[in-house]
Amino acid sequence: MEQKLSLSEKIGYGLGDAAANLVWRGALAYLTVFYTDTYGLSAAAAAMLFLVVRLSDGVTDIIMGMIADRTKTKMGKFRPWILGSTPFLGLFMVLCFTTPNLGNVGLLVYAYLTYIGLTLAYTVNNVPYSALMGVITSDDRERTSLSGFRFAGAFLGGLLVMGCLPMMVSYFGEGNDAKGYQYTMYVFATLLVTLMLITVYSTKERVPVAINSTAPLKQELIDLSKHLPLILIPLASITAFFYFRNLLSGTIFVAVMGISAVFVKKLLARPESLNSRSQQDIVDLLTNKPWLILLGMGFLTMMFNGIKYGVIAYYFKYYIGEERLIGYYFICLLVVSIFGALATSWLSEKFGRKPLFIISLLASSLFTLAIFFVPLGSTVGIFTLGCAAEFFAAIMPTLFFSMLGDSADYNEWRTGRRATGLIYSAGSFVQKTGGGFAGALVLIVLGSYGYDGMQPATIGQSLPGMRDLMSWIPACFGFAGALLFLLYPLNDKNQQEVTETLLKRRGVPSTITA
Repeated sequence: MEQKLSLSEKIGYGLGDAAANLVWRGALAYLTVFYTDTYGLSAAAAAMLFLVVRLSDGVTDIIMGMIADRTKTKMGKFRPWILGSTPFLGLFMVLCFTTPNLGNVGLLVYAYLTYIGLTLAYTVNNVPYSALMGVITSDDRERTSLSGFRFAGAFLGGLLVMGCLPMMVSYFGEGNDAKGYQYTMYVFATLLVTLMLITVYSTKERVPVAINSTAPLKQELIDLSKHLPLILIPLASITAFFYFRNLLSGTIFVAVMGISAVFVKKLLARPESLNSRSQQDIVDLLTNKPWLILLGMGFLTMMFNGIKYGVIAYYFKYYIGEERLIGYYFICLLVVSIFGALATSWLSEKFGRKPLFIISLLASSLFTLAIFFVPLGSTVGIFTLGCAAEFFAAIMPTLFFSMLGDSADYNEWRTGRRATGLIYSAGSFVQKTGGGFAGALVLIVLGSYGYDGMQPATIGQSLPGMRDLMSWIPACFGFAGALLFLLYPLNDKNQQEVTETLLKRRGVPSTITA
């Protein structure tokens, strides 16, 4: 029989994202300014770094999702991976914010190696963590509540790292920012490991997920590798066009997308009996409309939030001229975010999840756009509009990850197959890709104004770019997301019908009430 989740289990699960966000939000908010102003990379080199590393995520996230789906241990499918990857995540968190004495070329190589290591460790940890939500409970309402606790935890972790990092860097570094960043990460890495252990041992995997394949994992990965070019080549062409923005890269992008569409059409027309499990998983995803729309939403909302977070340190340090306000602004945003995440379950009951998602996108985008018109020096106006926008922005990822579970349910209801890990890995992938593209866009825009963090004379000419990145540029992605989500086919009523049907198939009495 379906049971309500205990408060302790919800809190335990939420602490896992508090741990993950010590990495995620620390990198999102400070890694760009660390690379340009402390580590010594140019804006162009750092932008390329963000884009190239996100390409590797296209492979690792999907592979990790497949491996997790095929894992079977006494602890379950997902928790063993969280447990095993946690020490490596803490290690690369420290290494990524360390500045060795290696020379210009050596520093660039070190940045690539450590950032790839950080994203790989995060993948092995966070793909199973995200998928864990899909097997803790079958009740979509409890899943929304669990997602609220998850993102309350996420914002709490973000509050710690984003609010306290500048003060801790100053305290530990004593004027040496490179030393300050490294010692600060020692503290956060220790906390990360502690919180992740609590998550592993306070949660339980309840939803049975059959392994619908008799083929060895090695063969499944070989089959998958035949189709990876359908993901990587289009993504590479998008990345090249995004970075170079010229006629050649645009022509290549159009040609690649056209050829990819032809291959996808052939794959979808292939008889199911000829497909391996991994091939059928891909077909299932490509024909899962709720999942496809959520994939687009994950990217757009991450661009929306990632651009804002990526430019805040620059904005207050140079545009406002009050570097000390960076930590206080982050603290205000994340306190508001916790309330937004916790309010999501109640608001979704009142308005419905699809309308709430659209309302949140529009409201947050409007408040963000209004920052453009705030007079220079009006910090009260910036704090007020920023916090108002953040309340609604906090609702977006909370709904996104709970609705990914709905798309897994929809796929099982429609096909009889369930690839929870793969579905959540794709969600994690577009979030990280969006974050990478957001960070790169911040650096590209600043670079277009001639910004060089090691040359103070270039700061003044780049101030308009900082203002735009704080206001209308991210707002465009929010408005685009609202338009896209109008196409989302599931509402709360038909999702409830899907859930009840699946419970009957599994022989579990339904306790879901309208």
